Amino acid sequence: MKFAVISTGGKQYKVAEGDVLNVEKISDTLKVGDKVVFDQVLLVDDGSTTKIGKPTISGAKVEAELKEIGRAKKVIVIKYKQKSRYFKKNGHRQPFSKVEIKSV
Repeated sequence: MKFAVISTGGKQYKVAEGDVLNVEKISDTLKVGDKVVFDQVLLVDDGSTTKIGKPTISGAKVEAELKEIGRAKKVIVIKYKQKSRYFKKNGHRQPFSKVEIKSV
């Protein structure tokens, strides 16, 4: 089974063909159905040989298709200090891009 390790959005993901994963928001200009190319490939394994980058493999790329653009569930952030009447409540929804890996 061929797989690769890519870096995007400050995180690393192990991907193979056909995988669907949520990554950090990629770009404002992309639309659903567009092709996305991840060129920061850290490792490629084809079952018999493994290539490890220093830190990336030059010329290697992973192609994907953008399936969905959305925002994650709301995370509630509360700041509270007792005995001083201090209470702050904020919500945050992190944007994400759902991609399907087409080729490694």
